[in-house]
Amino acid sequence: MGAWRRTGAAVVLTLALSSCGGTAGSRTSAADPGTALAVGPGPQSAYQVAPQPPAGSCHYGQGSGAQPLPDRHCTPGAVNPAVTQANLRQTLCRRGGYTASVRPPKAVTDVEKRLNATSYAYKGRLSDAEYDHLIPLGVGGDPNDPRNLWVEPPSPGHTPGSGPANPKDDVESALHDAVCSGQVGLTAAQSVIASDWTTALAALHVTPSPRR
Repeated sequence: MGAWRRTGAAVVLTLALSSCGGTAGSRTSAADPGTALAVGPGPQSAYQVAPQPPAGSCHYGQGSGAQPLPDRHCTPGAVNPAVTQANLRQTLCRRGGYTASVRPPKAVTDVEKRLNATSYAYKGRLSDAEYDHLIPLGVGGDPNDPRNLWVEPPSPGHTPGSGPANPKDDVESALHDAVCSGQVGLTAAQSVIASDWTTALAALHVTPSPRR
């Protein structure tokens, strides 16, 4: 089993055999008591490029409507320890752009995206894929833990060359609104989207948010 540890501001990946998994901590999931959510290092003052799983070691899954899902071993999701149910109003639910304040710079994520595309053996145009936080920043996902980031390929029916346009974004917005309104608990929202984003809203009886 792989073990993840922190060295300075960077997250260092140590692999044993061919496993991509491992945890630096865990938070019990309210949605599924049999699983735990990995806890990442949280926001950093200076982000560094995070090591990615070996080339070809990650494999896409398929969710409802043939939508792409990440490899559960490579990308199980990781939460931001700085966000809790008790401080939502001071963090992700505050006015003024919390996610922008913790998002890693493009200079870092562009490199990670190329490396992660190799991990997933993604062969399409990178401009059509999104380097996605499985547990989104707006639902308390860790900003740069490699367990929470994956190259999300285009959805079925996507026109090549038209850029990323994924329905997961609508799911993320709806869960953020549900958490901030008190309809859904933070850990429950994190758990269901990490498990299968394509069924997350139905699992929590959340209505999709209008497009913004």
